[in-house]
Parts: sequence; structure tokens; C-alpha cells
Amino acid sequence: MKQIALSLALGALLCGCTPTDDTQKTLSGLDPKNFEGEVDGKPTALYVLKNSAGMEACVTNFGGRVVSIMVPDKNGNMTDVVLGHDSIADYVNIDGNFGALIGRYGNRIGNAKFTLDDVEYKLPENNYGHCLHGGNTGFHAAVWNAEQLNDSTLKLTLETPDGYEGFPGKVDVAVTYALTPDNALSINYEATTDKPTILNLTNHSYFNLSGDASKDILNEVVWFDADSITPVDSTFMTTGEFMAVEGTPFDFRTPKAVGRDIEADNEQLHNGKGYDHNFVLNHPGDLSNVAARVVDPETGICLEVLTDEPGIQFYVGNFLDGTVTGKKGVVYPRRSALCVETQHFPDSPNKPQWPSVVVRPGEKYTSNCVYRFSTVAE
Repeated sequence: MKQIALSLALGALLCGCTPTDDTQKTLSGLDPKNFEGEVDGKPTALYVLKNSAGMEACVTNFGGRVVSIMVPDKNGNMTDVVLGHDSIADYVNIDGNFGALIGRYGNRIGNAKFTLDDVEYKLPENNYGHCLHGGNTGFHAAVWNAEQLNDSTLKLTLETPDGYEGFPGKVDVAVTYALTPDNALSINYEATTDKPTILNLTNHSYFNLSGDASKDILNEVVWFDADSITPVDSTFMTTGEFMAVEGTPFDFRTPKAVGRDIEADNEQLHNGKGYDHNFVLNHPGDLSNVAARVVDPETGICLEVLTDEPGIQFYVGNFLDGTVTGKKGVVYPRRSALCVETQHFPDSPNKPQWPSVVVRPGEKYTSNCVYRFSTVAE
């Protein structure tokens, strides 16, 4: 159980944190005082990033969570496009990974075990007998060291010991969030290890481009640069195959609304309770290529995803059920957000036919994701 203690002064103790006027709320309406405290004896705070165009992103070092992202809609109104909470206490006490850094391994590892160099490693079982998102105390539950490099850039670092949640090797991780002048949130991941290990890091932001998280995202229009998905069984575990999207509800190669086919009679939709699948990108490793695009037809806000990873997990909040209260007292109903998590494929350590996630001493793990925002005309 996480131990949390709130304090009004601890935020200024973090390295690189510029003290914030206690009476001043962020553009998104957050009160930084609600993020000043301690979790498991480590200080927490809220970091506010801004770019020259007026975009704002707020991040807390508890779990490296993106708390809010403010971007203009087609009428110039600043709009918060991610789900989250108003305080550290809520992030600790309410189950969920809203906006969190995920590791050591994003997504699932089958039967919560893998073999590396003839050694089997057993991991926590926390999802249908599998290990999901690095276990119970993965990166999402850690308090990261934080250094705000400038108005638009935050660097988070974390050292995890050998055996952390069952994973081998002492791993040092650095994640840099940066707002760019073209209204993008860039996320750069780097890590090193002292023993052979596996790594697959991602961000679990829940997007609702309408700015109204009390309603679903079924009318948001999605496009993927992907001809295939990795299908799953009834426990959400990948089967090891590729499935062509042509002729299925998973064909987003031509933009379509999320809700158009989501209730179709399709085995993969039944297994995933809707869309909760890894899309195999057509241009893996190409950070200059737009891999996915989401547009809200009412606000005109457009999100483009760029990555050098081979896949993106597309999840549409199927397990949100109206029991979670988020920012400003808004209750999050089913499918009130979508996630586009850049990644290597789920269960890659147990599927040698897929791109490797092994990192060895002397190597540097890197991954890059860009969430770029703009507006489109009606």
C-alpha cells in the first residue's frame, strides 16, 4: 500500500523545480499545491511546461504522469485533451494508469514469465495470469527524480535494482518530456543495464480530443498506417500471428469513426472487449512518418502520433465504467478516452519471430514518441 503525506513546501525541494505561486493555478485549472507531498517517503510535485505558441502540459513525477495537455481547438479555445486527476492523493488512491510512464515492460508478458540466455524469470501475475505493464509496482508507481531543464522541457530519471518486479539487471532510465514550437509533446526514453534484460517503455495517456471527458470518443475519427494487427486470445494475450486488417473492423487505413464498427460481430472485438490491440506499423523505425491520426469532428483538434517503434497499442477505454472521478469532478464513463501507446509488440520476449526487446550491458535502449497537435477545418 502506498504511503502518502501531503505538504505545501516539499515541491520546491525537488532538483530543478521552480517554486510556483501557491495562489496561481495552471492553464488547465490544476492547483500545484495538490501535488506537493511525499509518496513512500519521496517528494512529489507538479511541473508545468509551456511552449512559445501557448501550449501547456503538466506532468507529475509520481509515475511520470501527464496530468493535462492544453491545446487550441479550431476556434482558438484552449482545451484539455487528456484524462487525469486533480491531486497526488487521487493518483495514489484511485486505480488506473492515467498518463503514466510504463515499464519495465509496457503491455503484457504471457504467463508472467520469460526466458533470457537460458534463465527463466518469473514476474507478477496481475492480468489474467499474465504480467501487465511491468507488474504491480512498475514505473507508473515510482516517484521519479525530476529536473526542469527550461520552460518547455522536463527530465525524469529512475534507478531500479536487479530483480525489480522480477526483471533482471539494475536499470537506469531517463525520460525527457519536451514541448516543441509546433505544438507537439515529444517523449524521449533512454535506459542502460548492467545485466541482460528486456525493456519496452511507453506512455499511457488517455486522450479525449473533445475536451469533455464526460462523453465517449466514439465519434472521433482515427487513421492508422498499419496493414496488420497482432490478434489476441480471450485473455488479451497475443497469439504470435499477424492478422491483416483488410475486410475487418480493424481497417483504419481509411479514416473512420471509432464507433462505426466497434460493436461488429468479430472474434477479435469480442476478445478485446472492443479495440485493445497492437497495430503493426508499416514504417517501423521511421520517426518522421505519421503512424496514427485522431481527429475530433466538433473541436477540430487533430492528434498525430510519430514513433520509431514497430507498433502502437490502440485502446478505447473499454474498462472505464463510470466509477472513476477525474479532474474537476468529471466522472469517466465507458470509452470516454482512447490510448495510442507506442511500443514493441506485446509478449515479444516469448515470441522470437518478433523484433527483439533484449538490452545488454554496453547498449543503450532508446525509444521516441511524438504527440503532435493541430486543428483541421470542418
